[in-house]
Amino acid sequence: MSMMQDKRIIGLTGGIGSGKSLIARMCALMGLPAYDADSAAKSLYITNQSLKDSVIELFGEEAYAGGQLQRSYLAEKVFSDGALLHELNRLVHPLVAEHFHQWLQAQSSFFVIREAAILFESGSYKDCFAVITVAAPEEVRIDRVKTRDGSAVETIKARMDKQWTDEQRRAKADYEIINDDRQLVLPQLEGILQSIGANPIS
Repeated sequence: MSMMQDKRIIGLTGGIGSGKSLIARMCALMGLPAYDADSAAKSLYITNQSLKDSVIELFGEEAYAGGQLQRSYLAEKVFSDGALLHELNRLVHPLVAEHFHQWLQAQSSFFVIREAAILFESGSYKDCFAVITVAAPEEVRIDRVKTRDGSAVETIKARMDKQWTDEQRRAKADYEIINDDRQLVLPQLEGILQSIGANPIS
């Protein structure tokens, strides 16, 4: 557990389709500012010219065909080649970290949420006071992603295979929320925040 710039960062992670973004929105509604690292990365692909140039160098002009980032093309490349995924993460992670630190300085809340799918893989968890992982059965996660963006099951499973498993995240996290569509998540979240001392409702 650590603090950064006199603030306590609560890491929030989970695999694709786990529902961690839902938990982050709940935190925001409860008064805890939430930073979405995955959305920040998507934005940087568009706004950061240096990153765009590096992505084109790595993946070719097709990565930005028509001047737009071709996410499906990029996903197909990286989720079938671990080395390319590693290279892409190496380009993006430092920029997201810098963006997060700028965001953090603008927050007045003592506790903040940092949501990231690869919180552990990127090493970002080291700056967190505590880490919450969100878990759900694989079939539930697949159904959610299919409903959300229409991805093929094979594509979803390929993305899952490149992420840590729930078991791996559970072993390193301080707390876990089960989001299996059967258990209520709000009481779980409130209990965790109260344990951390970050429950703004209490």
